[in-house]
Amino acid sequence: MVAGGDGMARDDAGRVVFVTGALPSEQVRAEVQEQKRDFAKATTIEVLRSSRERVAPPCSFVAEGCGGCDWQHIGAPAQRRFKADIVQDALRRQARIELEVSVGAELPAVGHRTTVRGAAEGGRFGFRHRRSHDLVPVSPCLVAHPLIDELIVDGRFPDGEVILRAGARTGERLAIVASHDGLSLPEGVRVVTAPELRAGTRAWYHEELAGRRWRISARSFFQARPDGAEALVAAVAAALEGALRPDAHLVDLYGGVGLLAGAAAPVGHVTLVESGASSIADARVNLADLDARILKSDVARWRPARADAVIADPPRVGLGAAGVAAVVATHAPRVALVSCDPASLGRDAKVLTAAGYELQTATLVDLFPHTSHVEVVTRFDRA
Repeated sequence: MVAGGDGMARDDAGRVVFVTGALPSEQVRAEVQEQKRDFAKATTIEVLRSSRERVAPPCSFVAEGCGGCDWQHIGAPAQRRFKADIVQDALRRQARIELEVSVGAELPAVGHRTTVRGAAEGGRFGFRHRRSHDLVPVSPCLVAHPLIDELIVDGRFPDGEVILRAGARTGERLAIVASHDGLSLPEGVRVVTAPELRAGTRAWYHEELAGRRWRISARSFFQARPDGAEALVAAVAAALEGALRPDAHLVDLYGGVGLLAGAAAPVGHVTLVESGASSIADARVNLADLDARILKSDVARWRPARADAVIADPPRVGLGAAGVAAVVATHAPRVALVSCDPASLGRDAKVLTAAGYELQTATLVDLFPHTSHVEVVTRFDRA
């Protein structure tokens, strides 16, 4: 299995072929859909000899082409093992680092997602078809939290993009839609349109986790399940263990609404750096009781300050050269890096290692069961 969720095979000439829907040790009949000089992409048409890890997808909409969950054909325990293997392989190939990856805590695989992004057509919510923009109506959704699934099943929406968000522990719900035309939702759901947001309308909901209450605006990123957010916080806290004194200075890069700094290490002085305006506004509310300096800035333009530890939770592209430079300039002896793509982790680990840091631990946090999405927390110590 490789990053992105496909199985990797080779053709008779030795060229790599990425096969969607195939598992290691299987023999499949696959249709080649794209060919390049160095690789090809194919889709499984028929499984001729199946892996012991293959299961019947628990959601019927997979057969209709729903692209929301790409790994439902893999048993839940095997999904986490495959993800850990993918991370290990990325570290080995890109950073020349051999390290065992902990599979982390097991999280419920159904009824957990408190944020879903899809679209509506003819009033019904759906997810995009695999490899196309066509919609597959889903009702109910296997992985949606009940507060969200009620909106998917009973709601009626105007045609266009739809984002549904909920606080699992507060009961608050927020719907972001294209317009108010033809909209029908239960009472108490906060509704805001995309044009209203562009015009400056503010809308948010709240979630409770790690002993704190969090404000999350419509445009702000937040983990799509509170138990997963707590697992992520726990992994970051474990990576920082022993590195923070009561008066320590913690730098939180790409800090979002303040979750990791506020929950994983709420001690000493915090400097949070974030470029998103709505996330900055939320962080100032969420961390108001802490000694925290909230800075609206791109990490690449931030003037680094000396720190005792750094948390970095970059977007999918990873830290990159500019992000690593910012981390190194803090002279922090400990770094907790959160990566949501194994390839970007491999690249970042290579550059951090070259800059004088050593990778100590890597822990998988399986926030999105039934998908190939990988989230991993790594600990780096200055050599």
